[in-house]
Amino acid sequence: MAERRIGVIINGATGRMGTVQHMGNLLAIAAEGGLPLANGDRLIPELLLVGRDAAKLKALAEAHGNQRWTTSLEEAFAGPDKIFMDCAATGGRPARVKQAIAAGKHIFIEKPTAPTVEEAMELARLADRAGLKHGVIQDKLFLPGYGKLLATSKAGFFGRIVSVKIDAGSWIFDGTGDEECQRPSWNYKKAEGGGLALDMMAHWRYMIDRIASPVTGVFALMNTAIPERVDEQGKRYKVDAEDTNYALIRLQNGAIGTICNTWAARPRRDDTMVVQIDGTEGSAVAGRWKCFTQSAAETPEAFIKAAKPGGVDLMADWKEVPDVPGLKNPFRQCWENYLRHVAGEGPYLPTLVEGAKAVQLADLAYRSVAEQRWMDVPELKL
Repeated sequence: MAERRIGVIINGATGRMGTVQHMGNLLAIAAEGGLPLANGDRLIPELLLVGRDAAKLKALAEAHGNQRWTTSLEEAFAGPDKIFMDCAATGGRPARVKQAIAAGKHIFIEKPTAPTVEEAMELARLADRAGLKHGVIQDKLFLPGYGKLLATSKAGFFGRIVSVKIDAGSWIFDGTGDEECQRPSWNYKKAEGGGLALDMMAHWRYMIDRIASPVTGVFALMNTAIPERVDEQGKRYKVDAEDTNYALIRLQNGAIGTICNTWAARPRRDDTMVVQIDGTEGSAVAGRWKCFTQSAAETPEAFIKAAKPGGVDLMADWKEVPDVPGLKNPFRQCWENYLRHVAGEGPYLPTLVEGAKAVQLADLAYRSVAEQRWMDVPELKL
């Protein structure tokens, strides 16, 4: 057994995602002696933290074992580290990734990979032509509830899938009252890569494609429900990105879908993100942690009974899918799969082309709003 060390640049390390999901999980892998590979070697990630605020970076690095850090991306790209992870604000991501590709770094980045599908596909083509490993984070399928939903689908439980319904979001405070806004201000500014569709359509695309069937058409409506918010410095600013997104979708298998996604609604459901799939042989409803199924044989008559006083308990005839023991953090699972790919152990499914597909759905949703019509979803190729 040999130890193999691999340098990872984390740009945006002081942000919540950079610190908790990327730095935290990579340090956990390293603390366990590295990622075990098929040949018995252990791959140990060594981090270089990058950000704009030197004081924050220095404090973060010192608090986690004196990690290496720099405020200069140019310095990071000139060094020996092999992988570039970008989890900073979306707006400048294409330029940063192009720099990383030119420097010969393998690419593993957060979604959305770019503001437009054209830019996203350009990154995919550049990385592919350079012979670099490339991928995008697709963490939601590794959450326990959605993982169970995927396994349920793969097992053929649904029969012929007839519909998909996504109901997601919660109330995001505007910062004017006692509660601070739970999301960074750039999320609500178009120029900085903000917008709910660009943010969340990325997740819905890969989840629907893999759990149900590839998306072939979309029709969307969007709105800005809260037109003014307060930023991190306590200053009011105008919101110019949508905080509410509704969409109808067509799937390759003939099913239809609905997406209701908003940062301006108070949920009354099992989770803030719920996906339901209905099929001829059964249905399933999943949040991030739990998944419930109801087979055709266990389906009660509800059309007539529910219309009567006292009705029928529509929650009673659902069975919870058991937990799978030993599940790891979703981002850690993404990292482990990608690191194995870089080490030469098989493919990594969510390449930058898959990342471009996610941007494509958001892009077509915006075009649908502008043109007030259905948009076909063409196949993307390198």
